[in-house]
Amino acid sequence: MEPITILMSSYSAIKAGVTAGKEIHSLAKHIGSMFDAIDDIRNDHNKAKSNPLRSANEEAMETFIAKKKAEDLEHNLRQIVIATRGYNGWSELQKLRADIRNQRAEDLKKRKKARAETIENLWTAVAILLGITILGGVIFGGLWFARQRGIV
Repeated sequence: MEPITILMSSYSAIKAGVTAGKEIHSLAKHIGSMFDAIDDIRNDHNKAKSNPLRSANEEAMETFIAKKKAEDLEHNLRQIVIATRGYNGWSELQKLRADIRNQRAEDLKKRKKARAETIENLWTAVAILLGITILGGVIFGGLWFARQRGIV
C-alpha cells in the first residue's frame, strides 16, 4: 500500500476517533501508522528514484504533493494532540519519536557491525583452514618425498 494511502486512512481514523470522543491513547496504532507513513513519504521524497515510464517532472510533482499533504496532516494531528494533551503532550510525543528513531538507527548500526565482524571471522577461519591444509600438504609431501628417496 502506498504511504499516502496509509497516511490518509490513518488520519481519517484519528479524526473520527477524536470526534467520537475517544482518548488519544486508544488511537495509538493509527497515530503510529500515520507517523510511519509520514516518514516513508519524506524518505521517498529525499531519495532519488528513477522510473523509466515517468518523467522527472512527474516524479518530482508526485513526491512534492505527497510531502506537502503529509506536512499538512501532521500539522492537523499536532493540533489534535495539543487540543487533547496540551503543548507538552506534543513535545513529549516528538521527543519519544526522536528517541525511538535514534535507538533504531543505533540498533541497525550495531547489527551491521556484528554482521561485518561475523563475515570477517568467517574469512579468517577459512584462511586458517586453508593455511593448515597447505602446511599439512607440504609436510605430507615432504615426508612422502623423503620416503621415496630413502631419507626417512
